[in-house]
Amino acid sequence: MKISKYIKSVCISVFACALLTTSTAYYSKVSAQTQAVKQPVQTTNAQTQALSVAPLSIVNSPKVYLNKNIVMKAKFDKFSTLGLDYKPAYKSSEDYISFLIKRDDTSFNIPLSEMKLFLKRDKAEKFIDLKTNDEIEIKGKVFSDALGDAWVEVNELTITKKAPEEAKK
Repeated sequence: MKISKYIKSVCISVFACALLTTSTAYYSKVSAQTQAVKQPVQTTNAQTQALSVAPLSIVNSPKVYLNKNIVMKAKFDKFSTLGLDYKPAYKSSEDYISFLIKRDDTSFNIPLSEMKLFLKRDKAEKFIDLKTNDEIEIKGKVFSDALGDAWVEVNELTITKKAPEEAKK
């Protein structure tokens, strides 16, 4: 009988420790996400207000930024056709080109495909020389959160730093 009570108390202790550890880890994760969402800083322009925000914050909470002007810094990955002509968040492939930026939460070379960035073709032609890893500043507006992704119409694109040339082998 004593062994049964001992095993029961050990099991309850282990369960309580596991619950405490899991809830602490969950709280830390939620707190970090909440802080990431609260980080945007409003900058005033003569014409509009824009939120200076990290790309991952937008991807994590696209509804928060819906119909808001944003400014973000990122590394260019490549031009693409991702998301063009999709009815719920329509941007015509005749008028727009989309592009991808790199994820900044990893050391691997992974595009942030959860964010759809659209630039008018006439503006995109000015950036034909953009290369992977060029640092850019994007000003735009989150116009949709279709599929749970952030869909951004880019109004202004600025190259802030060119990527170093890679040595040919």
